[in-house]
Amino acid sequence: MATTADNVSTRRRRKKGQGKGRAVDINALMQVRALIGDTERRSDLLIEFLHLIQDQYGHLSSAHLVALAHDMKMSPAEVYEVATFYHHFDVVKDDQVAPPAITIRVCDSVSCELNGAKELISGLQSALGDSVRVQPVPCIGRCAEAPAAVVGFNTVDKATVESISEAVASGKVKPDNPQAHISLDDYKSGGGYTTAAAVHAGKPDAASIIQLMKDGGLRGLGGAGFPAGTKWDIVSSQPAPRYMAINIDEGEPGTFKDRYYIEKDPHRFFEGMLIAATVVGIDKIWVYTRDEYALGREILEHELAKLQADPPYPLPSIELRRGAGAYICGEESAMIESIEGKRGLPRLRPPFVAQVGLFGRPTLEHNFETLYWVRDFVEKGHEWFTSEGRNDRVGLRSFSVSGRVKKPGVHFAPAGITMEQLIEEYCGGMLDGHSFYGYFPGGASGGILPASMGNLPLDFDTLQPHGCFIGSAAIVVLSDKDSARQAALTSMRFFEHESCGQCTPCRVGTGKAAELMAQENWNIEQLEDLATVMEDASICGLGQAAPNPLRSVIKHFAHELNMEASS
Repeated sequence: MATTADNVSTRRRRKKGQGKGRAVDINALMQVRALIGDTERRSDLLIEFLHLIQDQYGHLSSAHLVALAHDMKMSPAEVYEVATFYHHFDVVKDDQVAPPAITIRVCDSVSCELNGAKELISGLQSALGDSVRVQPVPCIGRCAEAPAAVVGFNTVDKATVESISEAVASGKVKPDNPQAHISLDDYKSGGGYTTAAAVHAGKPDAASIIQLMKDGGLRGLGGAGFPAGTKWDIVSSQPAPRYMAINIDEGEPGTFKDRYYIEKDPHRFFEGMLIAATVVGIDKIWVYTRDEYALGREILEHELAKLQADPPYPLPSIELRRGAGAYICGEESAMIESIEGKRGLPRLRPPFVAQVGLFGRPTLEHNFETLYWVRDFVEKGHEWFTSEGRNDRVGLRSFSVSGRVKKPGVHFAPAGITMEQLIEEYCGGMLDGHSFYGYFPGGASGGILPASMGNLPLDFDTLQPHGCFIGSAAIVVLSDKDSARQAALTSMRFFEHESCGQCTPCRVGTGKAAELMAQENWNIEQLEDLATVMEDASICGLGQAAPNPLRSVIKHFAHELNMEASS
């Protein structure tokens, strides 16, 4: 029998400094290095590097992940856990078959479901077979063109089996850029960047602009509604260096306003961003873009490069970062984790990101649309904004409207307008043959209200007494041909799919709630217990808001439920 010493002596010895685990494939390493080029191997760029590999090869092989880890001097486990966290990365192990070259993502969230997404998915699978991959996915931000799909990176609006099959046959997998947006030259010819330059020169000064923002009452338009002027005041008082993180990862089912404005007037956003940076004293800026918005990202990259080549004054460092399909990264601290190259897990607070944000520095976090309107505030004064409003509310709102109306889309309307007024004055009325039945006032997480409550003012702080909120003003209109119960179940399945898994109340609660809601008879007592636990114990707003559609159905649409099993 061999001794222990003999066993040790016959083992394969590792060279000094050689780590455990899989050996690096030289070919894969050379391929990774060719893609990354001379870019500095910083850990915060991990997700960007994963995108380079995914875009080139259509998936992430084990060999490429190990090679990337080696090249970045990270452990394979670190790289693997990030790659597997995000929905848009296809990690393929050695014993698995790589996906087909073309993936068709078909939205199956509420607006698209109302317009036949399930039938479309089934028809595509029958028509195209195994030649492509058909994936049902959460909202892709094209709710006004439902049902919507993405072939590779190319969006197909009002999609049919025929139109998608044609896109696949033609190999059209990248977005068209019709140059319909306002270019840098056109923007400058209309006075663009003169206001940012004046602010940079101290006219008006930072204190005056912060007070202007406070007086105007501009609030965060990503959903939370925190006053912008107050946020600027808080961050500007923090020690330098101070950073800015901008959220264009709008993933709330029903919202698409940011995409609309990006594709229309990107420099209005850039100028608002630069004004905020000057006022708050920002050293570096990161812009986090939604991966589904391939055209918007292309526009931002192209126009930012032109701006940096011909700036109105020396600009701070500005980096565009690409999300990878994770709704949770719309939460500010999860987005910051993602920008740092990590999984998008929300942070426990305090400390708040205004104090300890990106890379441990005070961070001004903003939604895209909030900054989009800053130039107007500075140029026109807050009166242009505060003079608008209805039903004792003040300001203007961008409403993303989809569902059973004749004119879905982004409608810029007075704050406090009612749903009934919005439908009739801006949306052309309900579709022929459809009667107003109910509506989501703030996307999937904002709850559902019945048509009988269509006279409520749509604004911050007006819907909470009814178990709902406006959030990012993502409105989905239901008709008498729809089921609020089914819409709530679709929403809960979305939350189950998008839960980051960090906390048990959200991870387990959303799945269990969806299971119970799929049953013919709802156990109201058990569902309410789940809702309470999710609301009280979840780390972030995803789990806390997930029960809203469920509770709305119980409260406002009880006639759709069999209540016998509620004891």
